[in-house]
Parts: sequence; structure tokens; C-alpha cells
Amino acid sequence: MKRSKVVVPWAEGLHIRPATAVVRLAQSLRSIVILKCNGKIADARSILSILLLCASMGTAIELEVRGEDEERAIAAVESVFVNRNGGGVSPPSS
Repeated sequence: MKRSKVVVPWAEGLHIRPATAVVRLAQSLRSIVILKCNGKIADARSILSILLLCASMGTAIELEVRGEDEERAIAAVESVFVNRNGGGVSPPSS
């Protein structure tokens, strides 16, 4: 299992565009990706689950990844939060 923390960089918070990018990444990975924020837990493959975190700008989100491609998965999800436009991010190649 791999863990990491990211911070929501968008003024609008974790809104639909970056949440969609996370979901698309999670669906392309073999690992299970979980986001934890303020006592709430979200499955990264569920857009509704991510949006219900209600993560505003500056909120810390803990990533927890388990599975075959953990290293690749955690780097890919982190890249959504580093790439401030919040969309169009593809997983890094193996």
C-alpha cells in the first residue's frame, strides 16, 4: 500500500473537471485508489463519491493506493493535483 497527501489547488475546490480526471485515471488503473478528507472516504472510481468530499481550496487529501500498479497509480493521481488545470491528465507510462 502507498500513501501520499495532496492539497486542493483550485479556487473552486475539487470540482467536476479535476474530479473527472481522477475518475478517468482510476478507471484505467489496476490499483484501488481511495481519497480521504475531513473524515470522509471516497472511491476514486466514483465521481459522486469524490464530489461529496466537498474539498475546498487548500484542503489536504490523503491518497491511499493498493494494488499491482501502486507506484504508477499514486504518481498519476498526484499529477492531477500538481497540474493545476485539473483535466486532460493521462497516467504516466510504465
